[in-house]
Formats: sequence, structure tokens, C-alpha cells
Amino acid sequence: MLNLTMRRRRGFSLIELLIVIAIILIIITIAMPKLSNAKRFAQETAALRAIQTIHTAEVQYSSQYGRFATSLAELGPPATGAASPSAADLIGNDLANGEKQGYKFTVTGTPVGYTVNANPTQFGTTGSKTFYSDQTMTIHENDGPEPATVNSKEIR
Repeated sequence: MLNLTMRRRRGFSLIELLIVIAIILIIITIAMPKLSNAKRFAQETAALRAIQTIHTAEVQYSSQYGRFATSLAELGPPATGAASPSAADLIGNDLANGEKQGYKFTVTGTPVGYTVNANPTQFGTTGSKTFYSDQTMTIHENDGPEPATVNSKEIR
């Protein structure tokens, strides 16, 4: 009789294991949206920092070459050789290629300066905001999928 009782108490029953699995699944279901939101917020913050990096690089480029860069490639590292106006080596290769941490960046030259746009590579997943800035270094954001413009809400 004692031996039979010992056998029953050695492991967990199927019901107990199913209850534990159900509890774990409920916790995961609750935690996943918060994790996704946190990741998206981190990528949006990284996009803002990248825009500030581009601004800093543009100021350095302007002081070295007498004009603003008209593309990210002009701010990026040279394929070979020393830095030049076509590749000033002021930003990293990842940003110079135009994509970094879930955002696509573009720099466009204007007659009086430059513009910077940052749009999520997958709206809603890698970011839920688009960003715009120019040589004034004021950053604008748009909460929708359409690209931000100079008329979009200013970030303070």
C-alpha cells in the first residue's frame, strides 16, 4: 500500500502540467504587446538620435567643404582611400546605406541646405511615427504612415 502511494506522488499529473502551461501562455499573451511597444519606442528613439547624428555630420561637412552634403553617401565612409567630398567619413556605414534599426533615412540637398526624412521600414512594426528635419535642426513628427513634412508637429 505504501509503495502504491509513493508511485502516485512521484510526478505531476497531466492536469497539473496543462494548468501550468495555460498560466504561462496567459502571461506571454499579456506581455507580448508591451514588449512590442517597448521595442517600437526604442527604435523611434534611435531614429531621433540618428537624425541628430546626421545634423552633426552635416555641420562638420559644411565647415570642411563649404556646402551641405546632398546624400548620406557623401557623409559616409569612402570605399577606399581618404575622406573626400564624395565620402567624408562622418557617419557609420549602416546609416550611410540608409537603413538603421528599423528606419529608412534619406538626405536630400536643397538650394539653401538639406532635408532629412526617417520612415519606418514596416509601419506599425518597426515604428509608428515618421520624422522630418532640415538645416534648422528642428525635428517634426507625423503619427501616421505618410512621411512627415516641415508642416508636421514639431518635437520639443
